[in-house]
Amino acid sequence: MGKNIVLLGFMGTGKSSVGFYLAKKLKRKFIDMDREIEKIAGMSIAEMFKIYGEKRFRSEEELMAGKLGQLSDLVIATGGGVVLKESNIISLRKNGILIRLNAAPEDIFERVNRKKGVRPLLKKDLNVDNIKKMLADREKFYSCADLVINTSGKELNDIVDEISEILQKGCTDERTGC
Repeated sequence: MGKNIVLLGFMGTGKSSVGFYLAKKLKRKFIDMDREIEKIAGMSIAEMFKIYGEKRFRSEEELMAGKLGQLSDLVIATGGGVVLKESNIISLRKNGILIRLNAAPEDIFERVNRKKGVRPLLKKDLNVDNIKKMLADREKFYSCADLVINTSGKELNDIVDEISEILQKGCTDERTGC
C-alpha cells in the first residue's frame, strides 16, 4: 500500500482541482477534506462557521485528519487552514507525502472570487492585501511540506504531470534535493 499524497496550501491554490485529476492519473481515491466534513456535519463549511464558529470547524478538521492519516493510497486535498494545528500535520504525515501548492496572491484572489460563495475567512475583506497578510502569517505553518509546487501561470494538466513525474522519480523531499 502506498503513501497518501496530501495537498496543502492556501485557499485558491488548486488543491481540490489538482487533487481530483492527480487521483485519476494515479488511479487512487480522491478525498477532499472539506467536502467530507460537510457530508458528516450535514452542512456547508460556511454554515458551520456561521452557526458554530471556526473552533468547531477546526475540531471537525482535526478528527478528519486523524482518520485519513490511518488510510493509504489516497490523494487528499486539505483545507487551507489544516496546517494551523500541528496534530493535523502529524496525522497526515504518518502515511503521507505533504505537497504544498502555492500561487501568487493575485491569482488566489482571482480564483477565490470566481467561485460561488466566498470562503468564510475572506468573506468580509476579500482583497489582495489581506491575502498577502494571511499568506505571510501562515508561511511558517506551510513549511512542513515535503515539496512545493507553484500553480500560478500553469495549466491544470501541467501541474498534475509535474507532481506525477516527481512522485514517479521518488523525489519527495525538496529539502534533501530529491
